[in-house]
Amino acid sequence: MPKKTRSMVLEDVRRLSFQEFDVPEIGEEDGLLKVEMCGVCGSDVGIYTGKATRILPYLPLIMGHEILGRIEAMGPTACRRHGVKVGDRVVVEFAFGCGHCAACLNGRYVFCEKSGRYGTYVSCKTPPHLWGAYGEYLYLPPRAMIHKIREDVPAEAAVLICAVMGNAVRWLRQVGGVSIGQTVVIEGPGQQGLAGVIVARECGAARIIVTGTSADERRFEMARLLGADHCVDVLKEDPVEKVREFTDGRMADLAMDVTGRPQGALTAVDLLRKGGTVVLPGLYGTATQVPLLLDQVVLNEIRLQGVYSHDLNAVGPAIAIVESGRYPLEKLVTHRFALPDAEKALRTAAGEIPGEHPIKVVLVP
Repeated sequence: MPKKTRSMVLEDVRRLSFQEFDVPEIGEEDGLLKVEMCGVCGSDVGIYTGKATRILPYLPLIMGHEILGRIEAMGPTACRRHGVKVGDRVVVEFAFGCGHCAACLNGRYVFCEKSGRYGTYVSCKTPPHLWGAYGEYLYLPPRAMIHKIREDVPAEAAVLICAVMGNAVRWLRQVGGVSIGQTVVIEGPGQQGLAGVIVARECGAARIIVTGTSADERRFEMARLLGADHCVDVLKEDPVEKVREFTDGRMADLAMDVTGRPQGALTAVDLLRKGGTVVLPGLYGTATQVPLLLDQVVLNEIRLQGVYSHDLNAVGPAIAIVESGRYPLEKLVTHRFALPDAEKALRTAAGEIPGEHPIKVVLVP
């Protein structure tokens, strides 16, 4: 095991540097992961650009919470607890929790009061420093949530398990309650919207409608490949009228907005039948106010449901979907970058590189 390792550190808004850290000593109950691949999440872009102001107090920071790798070292007790051994290929959940606060004790470790989460709320100033996967190695504390993954799963599919497929499972099925025969509208055909198509199809949705813009034609093609029944360009057609047409006036049972734009949340309410559900996982900015017509929500008994992240209950089904091989998830990965090119990867994911139209961007250490 090496004595030193390198990670990309976000020192300030739009300022990254390649830094060296000591590899920590591993004891009885913790471990070390050699990163195989790390996904670049939309929230990473928000942190990099400064939009995610809640993260700024934690700088300097090693980002990266979509994690695939191999167990490099791990104590015997930790191996028994996680059911893994050195050399195993695993994915690691975003949150690990402290295990002692009220949220953790209630099984809601995703909301840990001590901010036990990778790539976001733990500064790399905090020993043993390796709290994000934009690096060669990642520290695995005793409460890390680790899941073994088959060797034959393409890395590009495996890296999507936790923070993309797991999110979609929790948001649409476990919280949103998508079920057999329903109509689901997904606003935004990015990585998370496309994962939502798969989950809606797995849940038995009878009709899946994806909305986007003229710039999303490549993503629309992927949505159709994964199981979407209709794709609507909102710059050319009224999405509310199209959903009314596709459903013979019944409208949607559930709409999920993953556009990151306030208009998406507003439109979602208009897409629903009486008693329908709006799922809101997108972040619109801490100072952004969305002027919802609350009388419409009340009179139609619309459920507005915020959702945050995946957890243990969602990751298991996500693994089953990915390992089934029923969907060509690896095709979602359109751009790969080496670790020193993390800034270009982030700018690509942000849509700042002319001529590039990414679906999913990953880093390969």
